[in-house]
Amino acid sequence: MAEQDWKANKRVFAAVSVPTLLWTLLFFVIPMAIVWFYSFGENRGLTEIEFSGTLENYKRATEFLYLSIFGKSFAVAALVTLICLIVGFPVAMAITFASEKWRPWLLLGIMLPFWTNLLIRTYALMMLLGTQGFANKGLGALWDGASWLKTLVGMQPLPTWEPVQLLFNNFAVVFGLVYVHLPFMVLPLYASLEKIDGRLVEAAADLYSSPFTAFRTVTLPLSMPGLVAGTLLTFIPAAGDYINAELLGNPTTRMVGNEIQDLFAAGDYPTASSLSVTLMAAIVVLVFVYVRRAGTEELV
Repeated sequence: MAEQDWKANKRVFAAVSVPTLLWTLLFFVIPMAIVWFYSFGENRGLTEIEFSGTLENYKRATEFLYLSIFGKSFAVAALVTLICLIVGFPVAMAITFASEKWRPWLLLGIMLPFWTNLLIRTYALMMLLGTQGFANKGLGALWDGASWLKTLVGMQPLPTWEPVQLLFNNFAVVFGLVYVHLPFMVLPLYASLEKIDGRLVEAAADLYSSPFTAFRTVTLPLSMPGLVAGTLLTFIPAAGDYINAELLGNPTTRMVGNEIQDLFAAGDYPTASSLSVTLMAAIVVLVFVYVRRAGTEELV
């Protein structure tokens, strides 16, 4: 009987795992292998690539131009991750401590942007941040209101409002990345915070801990798995992003994803592939070091 159960469980496992393994093989492993092979090739003409085993593409990928782009991409991704953490942790805590009636609606509000295509959301941000967008119009209305109040009390009115350049710069790129990746920070944090026994926080308060001390010694350590997962889910896609930098930035705000996309579009598959492999290798090393330092090796 036990042998029959084992065979039945084995068949169920195979039926469930084989489609997943095939999907991973066809749409991840094989494409990544093709990119890896291309990184050792050379262009021959407009469309032909010769797999010569050369390392020139990786040598080119480590030139100062590309290294500076890598550095900028990682710096922007780190800044976006930090902002998402600062903004997302209070949001996750607010959802955790919300009543059972409001919690599903708050989670729905976090996940609602996923129901809209990323490209549409990015174009919506362009309408928001443009010189004639809603942000500038709102700032202009506040400016006009302050000028009217100064006139009302007999003071010299403010000069005419000039729209602020909120688009096509580093601010717009970081703003767009934070907007896109904030849910990836909030949801893992909420998943960890929701599992914390509230009695532990109450016990810390009974032991005369201040709210900050209770947060530092109880809440924060117990939420580390969600914090690490959230930072990884934010940092990794932000480092390779190209849509926000392409649509919200300018030629000086380009990231490594833009370089890779342009090289592929130009037909320079070997250089683009070497940059892609180098980016993935750098991210793997950074993630491994970060997870080891955070003490959450079980996440990798």
